[in-house]
Amino acid sequence: MNDNREQFSSKLGFILAAAGSAVGIGNLVGFPVNAAKNGGGAFLVIYAIFVILICLPVMVAEFAMGRHTKKGPVGAFGTLSGQQPFWRGAGLIGVITPFMIGVFYTVISVWILGYLIMAAVGELEYLASPDSFGQYINSPYIFAAMLGVAAIIYLILKLGVQDGIEKASKILMPALFVMLLALVGFVLTLDNASAGISFYIIPQFDKITASVVNGALSQAFFSLSLGMGILLTYGSYLSRKTNIVSSAKMVALTDTSVAFIAGLMILPAIFSFNPDVNPSELSDSSVSLIFVLLPKIFLALQTSIGFFAASAIATLFFLLVFFAAITSLVSIIEVPVAYLIDEKNKTRKQALTRVGAIGGGLTVACALSFGMVAFFTEMVTYGGGMKSFFDIIYDLFYDTILPLNGLLVCLFVSYRWKRHELNKELSVGNDEFEGSLMQKYINFSLSTFIPVILLAIFINTVAQKYFSSSLFGF
Repeated sequence: MNDNREQFSSKLGFILAAAGSAVGIGNLVGFPVNAAKNGGGAFLVIYAIFVILICLPVMVAEFAMGRHTKKGPVGAFGTLSGQQPFWRGAGLIGVITPFMIGVFYTVISVWILGYLIMAAVGELEYLASPDSFGQYINSPYIFAAMLGVAAIIYLILKLGVQDGIEKASKILMPALFVMLLALVGFVLTLDNASAGISFYIIPQFDKITASVVNGALSQAFFSLSLGMGILLTYGSYLSRKTNIVSSAKMVALTDTSVAFIAGLMILPAIFSFNPDVNPSELSDSSVSLIFVLLPKIFLALQTSIGFFAASAIATLFFLLVFFAAITSLVSIIEVPVAYLIDEKNKTRKQALTRVGAIGGGLTVACALSFGMVAFFTEMVTYGGGMKSFFDIIYDLFYDTILPLNGLLVCLFVSYRWKRHELNKELSVGNDEFEGSLMQKYINFSLSTFIPVILLAIFINTVAQKYFSSSLFGF
């Protein structure tokens, strides 16, 4: 155990940092539309149940592994397994996964930064034009924005855990909450906003299908950054005085609250723009909503609140989404950086340089895969269509491997590290844990039905993504 390892200075700092990793683009835009399309309040209830019953135990397990070993995924799995190659390999997957997710997430963050700048200088008419998104993502300006995003991430991570990650989270997360509430307050004053709220909140149980249930579970699992190695790495920076279970509850509550509140912004805005919209026809893609639909809504606002006010609202929205993207990116990139520091004895600066060099090259290739370079745009065919380099990374590392990583965590803590060792770690900083109902539930769920569910998601995802079929009828 590394007693000299950096630590978060406070429980609040840790919760904000972990919540920052979980609160991302999908929470703010994709989640509300998924809820509206798939049963409204019924979807929200199912989502909340999955967060509590399935995601929370996995989150607690990741935090516990990290704090007990004071190491990232490779070191944690290796130390607790007696350096067994299989489990070290599982830890390595937990490092490669966020590294590759960081590649495509950086590209999306670059797009957001570009739109933020254009909104700030009043280019709403251009942003709302049909060809603007395609033109921008294939323009040389994205590389300048890429340097800007890289510089922000580098500066935050170079300062370390307390002075970088924690301080940035204490600034960015409260600012994100304030901006979100301000936008919600404004949107709720728009005409026909109540129709959007109704579609979002009123339960429609007839829309709940096996596919919707699967989608709600996947959304909950992915939303909380489970299986990415992030929570395990952040857990390694935790003080022995911290109550892991209560901290995990706060992280889950914060993430879910942001996602829910975002729905009070997105759906009323959409219905105000088009009172006759059918939510079932809206795209599931957060990218489509952010860069295609919402700019049209901001432009339409000019007729009621004027050019400058509409530009200010658009700027505030893109700043909100950019902050969410940055907090997520910081946590994502910290995982491979911590790996190089822990396992390869690199300094933080050396680790950042190496991750930046390799990740930067892959990010450029990813950015070129939307038409600029044919090789990256049309790389391989599977699942019934041609896939770009961006598609491959997203499908493989975000959609496919995350549930597998979560499955490995469950099996490891239950059958290799053993439940009694997990209980001992969770009792540190929590005198009431031993013998509690929470202890019994965590032990039972991690060793029984949660692994089965994650295995089913993994198998079904592989079948759907790569073979255009479904093994479970959804």
